[in-house]
Amino acid sequence: MKERNFRNINTNGVTLRTVVEGEGPLVILLHGWPQCWYLWRHQIDPLVEAGFQVAVPDQRGYGGSDAPEEIEAYDIIHLTGDVVGIADALGHATFTVVGHDWGSLVAWNTALLHEERVNAVVGMSIPYIRYPVGALTKQENYGDNFWYTVYFQQPGVAEAEFETDIRRSLRTIYASVSGSAPEGIFFQPKSSTSGFLDGLIDSEQQVLGLTEADLDYYVEQYQRSGFRGGLNWYRNFDRNMEITPQLQDKKILPPAFFIAGDKDIVLQFPGINLETMTQLVPNLKGQVMIEGAGHWVSVEYPQAVNEALLGFLKDFASPH
Repeated sequence: MKERNFRNINTNGVTLRTVVEGEGPLVILLHGWPQCWYLWRHQIDPLVEAGFQVAVPDQRGYGGSDAPEEIEAYDIIHLTGDVVGIADALGHATFTVVGHDWGSLVAWNTALLHEERVNAVVGMSIPYIRYPVGALTKQENYGDNFWYTVYFQQPGVAEAEFETDIRRSLRTIYASVSGSAPEGIFFQPKSSTSGFLDGLIDSEQQVLGLTEADLDYYVEQYQRSGFRGGLNWYRNFDRNMEITPQLQDKKILPPAFFIAGDKDIVLQFPGINLETMTQLVPNLKGQVMIEGAGHWVSVEYPQAVNEALLGFLKDFASPH
């Protein structure tokens, strides 16, 4: 693995292990679940070569960063505050924020809550959306069927499942939502008493964009951090809505861009609607769907992602 310049950045009451490379306007790259800074391994150097400074944190709860105990420490106010704190620590009044998966939710909300700081925003995989309180957390919304965001609500349950065999858990999660996964595998019906991994594929074969060395690194990170911090993000779904009523009808105004794989299962989730996003994000400059890519678009098809990302950033990511 290429040597990276890690800094421990103190922000918002936590210390975040952050890769910092390059000089120029700041671009902050935010990973989602279950990832760490390493998700962005193919984007860092092209961004630096294009003239940007790049900051890539392990977000709170992940990898080498702090993982506070209390669930409320992972709400959207804390998470977006961490992002602004990274920019402050690096001396930037404004920045561009790019997120994938949960990182997209943080990126979109950073553009809402700290609009004056954000030059541009890019979401990957998850479009901007606000769910009603309870929509993702109440079993009655899903009948007797398993839905993972409900399963994640009970502290300790998913942690125990995933930490029994970290390597198998990560390999299964990465394989089952990748572009190389059998179609529909994630949505196969199973009872509400199932575990997350039940019925998914534990692929010993090469997962698109993931080498054995990559998996080794991820396993090492999760042996360090465990799964509790990242799962606590899910336990704030309702709280995030409750503490930000002012965002209910607010539009994202900075220039915005969306990238996803055309085989990303998230785009089939209930409530996900790319048309709705265009109403909430009036300065959306484009949507790129990458053929053959699943959920892990930035590692499955890095060249296509880099071309789309850099094409947008060169026009819109300069400081105000």
